Parts: sequence; C-alpha cells; structure tokens
Amino acid sequence: MIIKKYQKEDNIIWDEFVSLSKNSHFFFLRKYMDYHSARFHDHSLMIYDDKDSLIALLPANMTENKLISHQGLTFGGLLIKPSAKQSEILSVFRNLQKYMSDNEVESILYKRMPYIYHDIPCDEDLYALFRINAKLIRRDVSSTIKLDHQIKYSTLRKRSVKKAKESGLLYNESSDIEAFWNNLTTVLKQIHGVDPVHTLDEIKLLQDNFPENIKFYVGEKNNEQIAGAVLFEVGNTVHTQYLFNSEEGRQLGALDGLIDFLIKETYADRTYFDFGISNEEQGLVLNEGLISQKEGFGARAIVHDFYEILP
Repeated sequence: MIIKKYQKEDNIIWDEFVSLSKNSHFFFLRKYMDYHSARFHDHSLMIYDDKDSLIALLPANMTENKLISHQGLTFGGLLIKPSAKQSEILSVFRNLQKYMSDNEVESILYKRMPYIYHDIPCDEDLYALFRINAKLIRRDVSSTIKLDHQIKYSTLRKRSVKKAKESGLLYNESSDIEAFWNNLTTVLKQIHGVDPVHTLDEIKLLQDNFPENIKFYVGEKNNEQIAGAVLFEVGNTVHTQYLFNSEEGRQLGALDGLIDFLIKETYADRTYFDFGISNEEQGLVLNEGLISQKEGFGARAIVHDFYEILP
C-alpha cells in the first residue's frame, strides 16, 4: 500500500471519494475542513492499495508530532471505499503504523465516527483497531432518538411542550442568521460563560457552502426569536449543533416546543435525531442535568470513542 499526504491539488479526488465512501459526511469535504485551516496544520492521508486505487482517507491534523483525526471536527476516523474488505482495512492500519515509524509520528488519536452516520455496515476499523492493540482512551456519550421507534417523553417534557403549544409560539426555518447568532451568543454568555465555537462569519460561510446540510430553526413570539436550533443534516441523521432558549423562552417552554416540532414534523422521515454529547473532562464527567433533558425526549446513548494508535 501507498500512503500519501493530502495536497491542495488533490481536492477534487478527495471530495469525490468522500461523497462515495460508505461513511460519507460533509464534515470531510474540503470546503468544510479548510475553513479553519489557519488553526490546524492539516496532515490528512490518502491510502492507495497495491493496484494504485484509492481505498481510504484519514482526515487529520498534526500537532507536536501527534496525528489527530481531526482536532477541528467532532469526530474523524477512516473513510472507507464501499468495496473494501476487512483484510484490506486491517492492512491499512498496519501500514498506518509503518507510516508513523517512517515519519516520526509519536501517536495517532483516532476519533471514531459513530455508527449512526454510516450508510452501510462499516465496523472494519473497530476490528483493525483491536488487532493492532490500539487503546481506548476516551469515551463520550451522545443522546440519540431513533425516530421510527421513539420512547415516550417524560412527564416534565410533556408539560413543557404543552405549555409551549398553549403559548401560541410559531416555529419555522429562519434565514436571519445574524439575529440568530446574536441571540445564541447572548444566551451562551449569560448561562454558560462561553461563546459559540464558530464565529458569525464562519457559520455564514459554512451555511453558504452547505445550504442543504446546515439549517436554522427558531421559535418566535411576536416576531421575536426566543428559541433556536442549528441542525446539521447528514443522510438519515440530524444533529443539533447549537441550541438556545432566551429568558422568555424558558418561561414558555419554547425550546422544548421547538425540539418537539423538529422531531414530530420537520424530521419525522429521518432515522436518527442526535442531541450530541453531555460530557466534561475528557468524558470522565457526565453532565446529568444536560443529559436529563435529552433523555426526557426519549433519547438514549450512543458513544464517541477515542483510540490511541502507537507505531
């Protein structure tokens, strides 16, 4: 096998492979990966088999002689050609270890993609990780609803959704990203003391580049946004990237009403509705208040696994 470091002139081949892989995600298209290229030293890898056919990609960046797949993304992992077989993927990982030795890479932090983003079965990497003695060093828990087999809402969530409906709130997709981002930033600052990971300019750029994947929904009262959600759509899976609920929104149950609207109406035909993780301190602490709200909607656990690969 040949492992080649990605170069800018490979972008068309890269994007075409991402789109055809059996665990495709718009995160890994170059327009998404490159928007924060100034923050990360890209060291993505392209793996070719012995017939010079591209078999896999590893989106990654390098920091202090350590390869991370990818530090600027929620998860990474190997993107795999649909026709690839288990023995070939095992060979890919063994060749990655050789690449590490040849290029003085100390370790690879492999952030595995959760199965809800797989188009077809895609656990070849898990078996290969076991065979090369990779070490599981972190596990985050994300909360996900299987939309065609939903667990009933908790009593508290039912009451909150009922209150929102009785308050006459209106829910719709919004194109006013600037107002949305101002509201989101204010709420995050007031309640959590943090800013959004993306700046307004960055989220505008990403939404312009991926209008079919990144959507903004709001709950409004008297034409004012009092709750909102940024949704990342990938195939049959929808992920809540950001949520906000203003003070008035909290009093009226606006965010719970918005989530109910998204689950029951907007995305009722999808397979998974994913709320994201509820962990702190590298997965060792569970934010029980945060996960309680998600579980109140019937969401249950999937995991984001992090493995350490040594040469």
